[in-house]
Amino acid sequence: MNMSDTQQGAIDIEHLHIRLGKGKQEFEALQDVSMSIRPGEFICLLGPSGCGKSTLLGALAGHLRPSKGTISLDGRPVDGPASERGLVFQQHTLFPWKKVLDNVAFGLKMKGVPRAERRTQARELLELVGLKGFENVYPSQLSGGMQQRVEIARVLINHPRVMLMDEPFGALDAQTRLKMQELLLDVWSRIQTTIVFITHDIDEALFLADRILVMSPRPGRIIETLELDFARPRHTGLVTSPEFTRLKRHCLELLHPQGKVIPLERLSPLGAPAARLQFAI
Repeated sequence: MNMSDTQQGAIDIEHLHIRLGKGKQEFEALQDVSMSIRPGEFICLLGPSGCGKSTLLGALAGHLRPSKGTISLDGRPVDGPASERGLVFQQHTLFPWKKVLDNVAFGLKMKGVPRAERRTQARELLELVGLKGFENVYPSQLSGGMQQRVEIARVLINHPRVMLMDEPFGALDAQTRLKMQELLLDVWSRIQTTIVFITHDIDEALFLADRILVMSPRPGRIIETLELDFARPRHTGLVTSPEFTRLKRHCLELLHPQGKVIPLERLSPLGAPAARLQFAI
């Protein structure tokens, strides 16, 4: 399925400020965030818990309004939610009473697409995410990783210009998480939609992204942009390469400029538990 006949998905954010809460509880969540994302680019937002990553994603989705600044997609202001910006969360949002095929096809049903056509497209996407043969089961009968595959297919059926992913693999075990990362890269290489993916796991960001935007603690700001030149397609052996290790240390230093950083040799090869604990601040 080719979803990028015309290259779309350019994001421009200029001097974005977002304040949340009311009265004495009001606080600044994002402070003067600016960025430009190219169509089809894979961007990871990396930062400590509570730094405003999800707030930024919520603004991109159109659920939060800026206090100051602007957000645009392909030159048009983002002024509310739209199916052209698909959201994938850590916990799936599938309808438990609908079978997998009907969950994936639901977005097209809401658009009035005929049943046969929407089911054909849903089957194509389920095959793309490796779930051919699971069309007629319910979400509760699937593993966590398989549920997230259905969630991704359900977003993709709307042909989004941008996929906004909020730690979608954070609840998965390490082995399943790695398989889902590889699956996502394979799907992305085929559909070439823009992806903005938030994480506080360094290895995940380094393995997936074209660029990493590193955020400061609240109020969230972009403190550095890292261009990643690792060849694609990427494979798990990348995580043990000297350049990967060097960038991993650099990210730790950016996020803990005054704190004690755990030596890299004490981190697991895939970065999982130890690296994530570093950012639970």
